[in-house]
Amino acid sequence: MYSLLLHGKRRFVDVQKWPSLIVSLNLWRNAASSSASGVSDGLKGKNFTVSYLVDSLSLTKKLAESISKKVTFDDKSHPDSVLNLFRSHGFTDSQISAIITDYPLLLTADAEKSIGPKLQLLLSRGASTSELTETISKVPRILSKDRSLTVYYDFVKEVIEADSKFGTLCLPKRGKQENKIRNISALRELGMPQRMLFPLLISNRPHICGKERFQESLKKVVEMGFDPTTPRFLEALRIVMGMNNETVQEKVNVYKRLGFTAEDILVMFKRFPIFLALSEKKITRGFETMKKCGLLEDEELRSVVKMFPQCLGFSEENILNSVETFLGLGFSRDEIAMMVKRLPASIGYSGETVKKKTEFVVKEMSWPLKAVALFPQVLGLSMEKRIVPRCNVIKALISKGLIKSELLPPLSSALVCTDQDFLKRYVRKHDLDEEFVAELMAIFTGEMRTNK
Repeated sequence: MYSLLLHGKRRFVDVQKWPSLIVSLNLWRNAASSSASGVSDGLKGKNFTVSYLVDSLSLTKKLAESISKKVTFDDKSHPDSVLNLFRSHGFTDSQISAIITDYPLLLTADAEKSIGPKLQLLLSRGASTSELTETISKVPRILSKDRSLTVYYDFVKEVIEADSKFGTLCLPKRGKQENKIRNISALRELGMPQRMLFPLLISNRPHICGKERFQESLKKVVEMGFDPTTPRFLEALRIVMGMNNETVQEKVNVYKRLGFTAEDILVMFKRFPIFLALSEKKITRGFETMKKCGLLEDEELRSVVKMFPQCLGFSEENILNSVETFLGLGFSRDEIAMMVKRLPASIGYSGETVKKKTEFVVKEMSWPLKAVALFPQVLGLSMEKRIVPRCNVIKALISKGLIKSELLPPLSSALVCTDQDFLKRYVRKHDLDEEFVAELMAIFTGEMRTNK
């Protein structure tokens, strides 16, 4: 399959293998101790962490809550010392915020014994303050490294400088990290952006650290037409490196027995590379389960799988429960088939999710069931972030007589469209009434709730 639809030749960098790198023990010890508290202490620590991040770094509450899922603390001595250390070394508040957002475990590190000596080491090698702050801000996780710290730091610095001048890199000639850096350099030559390259630097995944298969696998992924500026490129590289030709051919044969052509398989691989790593049992069971539902003809089913190969990973129970829930809500089999063809992911939604969203839209808002069948995308939207806030705006407009309850706008216009289009259609058109627009915006952002 890898030989299909080739796209020309590229230059590749020779690679060498290197072993896994050593992770800083101090960070992990402190992180483990911070998560070993009881349930009540954990909740207290989480609340304290959120407040601290909001007050000390001016982070939004939403971002602070996200970070608190990765690290918590109930005392500010450690985080204060870490923030003060960064500030004393010339890091700006925005850089510190970026560092902590990317690598929050640093807040539990020992500033004096762990982080401080590493910053001093880099400065002692001739790094300027501006260079140090920019480089660490780009990849703060290199501070988790000990022996490899300077090698990784130099590489990140060179990439930043080379990208700003459109120059080439001077790669290390020896050392345990040479193979990984050469691999990442090869990806950079293909145009992979820094935001994707730098996380790979501190990763120990085999498809980045490997040697023998990297160049061959990279060539295959490029020739299949994957875009190196997207995460899907790395997914494909990982799958290709992890499977030998014999295994790939076995998987291709499984799909061919289900009626897919080689071209179909390549299209599916480009949409969802992981689908090739599914077991033969899972592939066959997923396809046969959807077939057993009796909603689609064989060719229609293959079209659905080709459009959304992820559906082969759905469990039999999930698929059957989803169909049963749709039927229980009053959808006809033809309507379910139409929804699956328009939104293949819907056949894998949990019954609870389908029921909750459908009942809200139909019973709470009075849209007809047919509207959901025509625009099943609504079932993939977040209740809290999309459906409820927008419906609350619609309710406010109804209460003012600006929309008639019996003439609701189409679901596509109210829920499926972008935020920008929604605000233009239902909020900003009332700009002459500034107070009402402010009220609608408060409802839209969740700062104000409407009465049912």
